[in-house]
Amino acid sequence: MADTVGIAVMGASGRMGQMLIDTIMASDKAHLAGVTERPGHAWIGRDLGEAMGKAPTGVRVADDPLEVIVTAQAVIDFTTPAATLAHAQLTAQARCVHVIGTTGLSDSDIAALDAAARHAVIVRAGNMSLGVNLLTRLAQQVAQALDADFDVEIIEAHHRHKVDAPSGTALMLGEAVARGRGVDLADVSDRGRDGMTGERKRGDIGFAALRGGDIVGEHDVIFAGAGERIVLRHVATDRGIFARGALRAALWGQGQAPGHYAMLDVLGLA
Repeated sequence: MADTVGIAVMGASGRMGQMLIDTIMASDKAHLAGVTERPGHAWIGRDLGEAMGKAPTGVRVADDPLEVIVTAQAVIDFTTPAATLAHAQLTAQARCVHVIGTTGLSDSDIAALDAAARHAVIVRAGNMSLGVNLLTRLAQQVAQALDADFDVEIIEAHHRHKVDAPSGTALMLGEAVARGRGVDLADVSDRGRDGMTGERKRGDIGFAALRGGDIVGEHDVIFAGAGERIVLRHVATDRGIFARGALRAALWGQGQAPGHYAMLDVLGLA
């Protein structure tokens, strides 16, 4: 264990938290340094394994993030924007790698993370799978090759429990298309159509969000021109791809200079 990277997981009880825990505990390159849950949660103070309905692990579920961050070399954080910002202040002080999969972050939230990244490594992505990050690169390249005569629509589908829309992955793809076109996504984003909207504005990047059942994640980037369409698609069927990507990011961050990185950096695609 001394030769492996100690990783803490924020938000242990969620589906993603439990997937991260299983992935870390199965790794020969990392060990679980600690886990947290929100104050008052039923898991607080319990052995993690027993709380998960499994064999005891010797890891106690804590409600104080600082308690586990000071024992870890990396933190993986798929929580909420407010919690992630609070964690970032602590990881910056501890010089601990902070891997962020939290979605729904505002521009001011990202600015706060930029400030924290002056002191520690932050790896942030709306999606940490290899396939999605390849898709963002392809979307940017296609956008560079085509002009605004090709309308761009991004369609995403997720399970009924997802609380934010568009998804972080959809916004990643939108940013990639905007970069390819040399524009600011905020200036061309169209996220809602209802009623008599009028004709589609040339150059806009449209978003549509579907929610239902247990869909893990599906994303389409459509370039629609006169007489032809180009469709780039990624379908996730196993949430484990996100956990494996997050673990890879936490290991990659060891020894890197402080900064605000993306999964493209981790995968050598930046």
